[in-house]
Amino acid sequence: MEKKTLLAIALSVAVLIMFYAVQGILFPRQKQEIQTAPGTAEIPGREVPGDQFPVPPVSPGVVTSPFDADRLYTPSNEGPEYEERLTIVTDLLEVVLSSAGGDVISYKLLQHQDKDDLVEMILSGDNTAHAFTIALGGLNAQPVSSYFNMNQITPYSVEFYRDFFIPSEQLYGSTEPAQFRLTKRYEFKKNDYMFELTVSLDGGFSVPGFNFGGTAYTLSFGPQIGPRFVKLNNRYDYRQYITYNNGKRKMEKIGSGTTIINTSPKWAAISGKYFACVAVPLLPQYDLNFSEKGEAGISSASRLNIIRPPQNTSRIDDTYRFYLGPKSHDVLNAYNTGNNGFGVRDMQFTEVANAVGFLSVLGPLEKALKWLLLLFYRLVPNYGVAIILLTLAVKIIFFPLTRKSSEATLRMQSVAPKIKEIQEKYKNNPQKINTEMAELYKKEGYNPLSGCLPMLLQLPIFFAMYNLFNNHFDLRGAMFIPVWIPDLSLPESIWNFPEGVRLPLLGWTALRLLPFIYVGSQLLYGKVTQTPDQKGNAQMKMMLYFMPVIFFFILYDVPSGLLIYWIFSNVLTMVQQVMINKYLLPKRAEQAANAAAAAAEQKKKKKK
Repeated sequence: MEKKTLLAIALSVAVLIMFYAVQGILFPRQKQEIQTAPGTAEIPGREVPGDQFPVPPVSPGVVTSPFDADRLYTPSNEGPEYEERLTIVTDLLEVVLSSAGGDVISYKLLQHQDKDDLVEMILSGDNTAHAFTIALGGLNAQPVSSYFNMNQITPYSVEFYRDFFIPSEQLYGSTEPAQFRLTKRYEFKKNDYMFELTVSLDGGFSVPGFNFGGTAYTLSFGPQIGPRFVKLNNRYDYRQYITYNNGKRKMEKIGSGTTIINTSPKWAAISGKYFACVAVPLLPQYDLNFSEKGEAGISSASRLNIIRPPQNTSRIDDTYRFYLGPKSHDVLNAYNTGNNGFGVRDMQFTEVANAVGFLSVLGPLEKALKWLLLLFYRLVPNYGVAIILLTLAVKIIFFPLTRKSSEATLRMQSVAPKIKEIQEKYKNNPQKINTEMAELYKKEGYNPLSGCLPMLLQLPIFFAMYNLFNNHFDLRGAMFIPVWIPDLSLPESIWNFPEGVRLPLLGWTALRLLPFIYVGSQLLYGKVTQTPDQKGNAQMKMMLYFMPVIFFFILYDVPSGLLIYWIFSNVLTMVQQVMINKYLLPKRAEQAANAAAAAAEQKKKKKK
């Protein structure tokens, strides 16, 4: 009995260690003032001076290279002197583009809410966000922010262009400045989260490769993907940097911000908990860089930079495709099947949404649980009820093992006196104790691990459930009980502390009810499942009362869906145990009678 107790304690400690490890792994706007009809441009009155929409300042952290932008090229005098903005609306997106640099300044997802607004995929700090910028040069070059000419080609496509001059001193002996045109063309689709960006440099002269400091140009996304967040803490949201090449996904580590990835992967992504930006450069060769350079007014930046090498030609036409949208397997899988606006196939974007690290091993189990969850959701369109039905299904599947575990515990009680006798008889010879106990187990047909097997088998279920409830896209914003549990992917609360107030040491920001219900169910569960011989065991009493309290603090801020699963699992286990106890009642009576008879026989022997 003592060995089983120690094993139970060891298993509990293992659960704690594994939970903390997994927790460490997983948890590793402005309102648009200009409103336009779908596909139409909003152009400020030409009498308005250009400073109504000033040129965006250079973001902090972007350092001007020795090839200073103002010295390297100069905008022609024929371009506009004020900013124009264009709003393109599709069935899925509302995109605002600016003629300042030909950049995207807003990218909202029309079918996804972020509290009281739509999800904004381009987050900014103190300045207006500018994404998909072009810098003529490498990482340290300054983004082009001149005002471009704008030409709307179709309701879903627009072109920005402007001419620039290269000073004669940059042309290796030429006495005349050279002119070139930079063009950015965007093409969106009516029902797609992906869009296409074509970047053109047309020299009209022989300047080998547009070699701006050793690089043709750098195309950058940043400063951050949405939705809004307070802090990236790997629990409520996180950032992963991923590349995919030759059928393999690789999680990239961000170093000093200057690390260059020169393998020209098939695609690269910045991935959050529920949304992602995936870049697909249709280039034979390019370099890649992820960085987290700071941005004033935003707690964390996440940038993706595509560095285009020079080529010996006077014209460059490069095409890129970008996906900015949800990490929903159904949506991402459309880019494997070709069922998308661009007809692309076999992109394996679903790798962005798959588990990483330790939990990737449980991927097949998580998929099976997700399939069951979605099946129950189709039957009862409430994810909270679907979680309860999923828990019930898991309990039914594991019922035979649970029953065998209870039978093994009963069997253990019957051999416990013999084990105690062996321990007392050979107390000075541990090796002999082990040998005799092994013989006893063999003779009695008892496996000491049989009682712990269900617990071991349900650990993977728990971790797979944890990842499912914490990352499954469809649970984002899924309501169970109005007001109290409006989002199963987040912790519930019955009272939120005033903004900025946190409990000392604990860091709690709200009073939550589910963790208290969990502790109550866990204590009651321990009482119901406790065997008679465990009631007088001090170690088991510590397990009964101490472990639920420890888990209370661990699980206080986990998604409410996970706590619903665990609470209902405890309730079902108690019901199961009552049923099993009724089933084992005759066996317990028989065992008690045999024990009484054995005790009586032992007394008779002593009297003789």
